[in-house]
Amino acid sequence: MTHDVIEPGSGALPLTVFSEEEQMFRTSVREFAEEQIRPHVSRMDREGKLDPSLIRQFFELGLMGVGVPEAHGGAGSFFMAVLAVEELSRVDASAAIVVDVQNTLVSNAIVRWGTEEQKKGYLPRLCTDTIGAYALSEADSGSDAFALTTRAAEREGGFVLNGRKLWITNGGEAGLFIIFANANPQLGYRGITAFLVERETPGFTVGKKEDKLGIRASSTCELVLEDCFVPRDQVLGEVGKGYKVSIETLNEGRIGIGAQMIGVAQGALEAAIGYSRERKQFGQSISNFQGVQFQIARLATELEAARLLVYNAARLRMAGLSFTKEAAMAKYFASHMAETVCSESLEVFGGYGYTKEFPAEKFYRDAKIGKIYEGTSHMQLQTIAKLILTR
Repeated sequence: MTHDVIEPGSGALPLTVFSEEEQMFRTSVREFAEEQIRPHVSRMDREGKLDPSLIRQFFELGLMGVGVPEAHGGAGSFFMAVLAVEELSRVDASAAIVVDVQNTLVSNAIVRWGTEEQKKGYLPRLCTDTIGAYALSEADSGSDAFALTTRAAEREGGFVLNGRKLWITNGGEAGLFIIFANANPQLGYRGITAFLVERETPGFTVGKKEDKLGIRASSTCELVLEDCFVPRDQVLGEVGKGYKVSIETLNEGRIGIGAQMIGVAQGALEAAIGYSRERKQFGQSISNFQGVQFQIARLATELEAARLLVYNAARLRMAGLSFTKEAAMAKYFASHMAETVCSESLEVFGGYGYTKEFPAEKFYRDAKIGKIYEGTSHMQLQTIAKLILTR
């Protein structure tokens, strides 16, 4: 029996084997995260704010546009965006989510649904100096995403928006917002429309910043729209087709959340492994105890399974193949895995893990959001079941 050998660069690489370009990129992001982000993590978590110098470096390194087509100033690789989110999350999930939302939600939506003028006007800015935010959620429309109360009343030359958005990631720093509002409530979800709204638009303000359990340095804000006029040429996609923009963009965004969760879990597990080698009990390192060894082996296996799901969904998306079910599976499994890995990694530290002197408790807090945002775990299960049972 003979076995074919897959050569690097052949286009048929196993999921966890990277092309030379992907490997170099992954290494550079990891080095950046270790050298430039890690020294600030505790302070940023404590203060609930990202260091502005890091945001500048995200742009300088090209991380904010890695998923944008080369024609508009980016690198054109969704998979490398996933790698960036994973590697940044290994050090700090708050830093990673800025890059994640920029690439998998905001820029991605404009690439897919924007006019040529919108692409030329916004994508280069999103690559170089402008943070974006994706504003779908409201107080009464979380999982019921289409129960929007924000309205878009048609006026000559455009629409007037009124309403409030909640839990908007990047809200504190963003200069461009994709805002979903209903332009024809009588049509239900078929009235929902997506709008591109710049921060300085009259009638638009950023409201309260949430004080959160985890990803504390990432801004999560309320948005307020009071007679905010948006020109017709700022509609993203077609009027009444915003529901399609939101659903299909979130399908891709879920892969990014999966990447965030495997990064958080990797960071937590590495911290636990390092501590287990240093901690002495009964005259030896606790890493010599079979109970600890089995615990770490099990967690590492669950982490690797989640990584394969995330990479598979990302590769399918890159290949232009169907990936909705796989993305939902990746987010569902990776978020549950991360909560388990971070919880048990904390326990390896014993009492020290419960203190802010060690990194375990922050990883644990950061992991919880994975089961909630960009579609709860229940919503992922609903999506998976529907796609399986309606074939």
